[in-house]
Amino acid sequence: MREYPFELAVCAAVESESDGLIARQLGTHTRIVDAVEIRPGPEFEDRIAITAESIPDLAIESEVGAGRARYWKDAIDAAPDRARGAVDRAIEIGFFEAERRNGRRYVRQTARYPDWVGGLRAFENKPDLGRPGDLELQLRKDVSLALFDEVILVTESYVTGAHLNRIPDSVGVWRFDAEAGDIEVVREATPLPTDEPGIAVLDESPARVDIDPVTAAEKARLRRRIAERAYGKGWRPGTLPACSQADARGPPFRTDDALPYCEWKGRLVDPSRECGAECGGYDPADPPDADGEAARERHTPWTADPAGTDRKQTGLDRFSRT
Repeated sequence: MREYPFELAVCAAVESESDGLIARQLGTHTRIVDAVEIRPGPEFEDRIAITAESIPDLAIESEVGAGRARYWKDAIDAAPDRARGAVDRAIEIGFFEAERRNGRRYVRQTARYPDWVGGLRAFENKPDLGRPGDLELQLRKDVSLALFDEVILVTESYVTGAHLNRIPDSVGVWRFDAEAGDIEVVREATPLPTDEPGIAVLDESPARVDIDPVTAAEKARLRRRIAERAYGKGWRPGTLPACSQADARGPPFRTDDALPYCEWKGRLVDPSRECGAECGGYDPADPPDADGEAARERHTPWTADPAGTDRKQTGLDRFSRT
């Protein structure tokens, strides 16, 4: 199976067993991670109540609090255009409220930013270990930086001892049957020291390795940024194939999942590479009627349209959105 439909099947399988959230293709310090699972922390429900979108990092790190309003330029340490963009977005999604004083915009948080992330687990999806590409280097980068609590390699291949010897010992290995949704745990993942400093491997050659030390505080910020991007992004594709053979269901263990399933091929497909006039089963039609957000809401704690946290407090009734 191609990597894209394999990755969708992995996300569906992990989501079906998780009480958290899954997202695909997220940038980290040094590379793009195939899939990430956010495990809920103690204030997960508080985060759900704020917004369905990613909260801008500058807004979270700003001096804006949930009490007294502050002039936005004094509260965000960034270039004016970046600061203004973060403030505008935070107001738009309901994390900030704004008011005008003498022609100036003052802002405050509608809620304190919660402690909502209980853990992060990364998945590297490689259906065919016979074509590893940069797999070993990618996994060494993950282990060296220790940005995720666990790192797991997911493959469709039979896993040999030689394969395991080339993979860092702390990386878990799963063998996954994408069509049946069955997972065989070949090796359990070892927890990584996420609360300690790490080493980002930037580049590696036989002659040298370029690295960048990353402090524990920097890692904590990176983890929060990844979690926020994952929260707003999810993993389902935005569009489905325009073909009568296309269906919105997922693998056999899920139905009505807003995924590109092909009745003719009998599996998930990569629409950009497998669908169209060159496919023997192609029959032009409107894409299946599917709602990715509704599917995410059905299968996870995420809420597409939360009530929000806008509220009036004693001494703060003058606040209104602008």
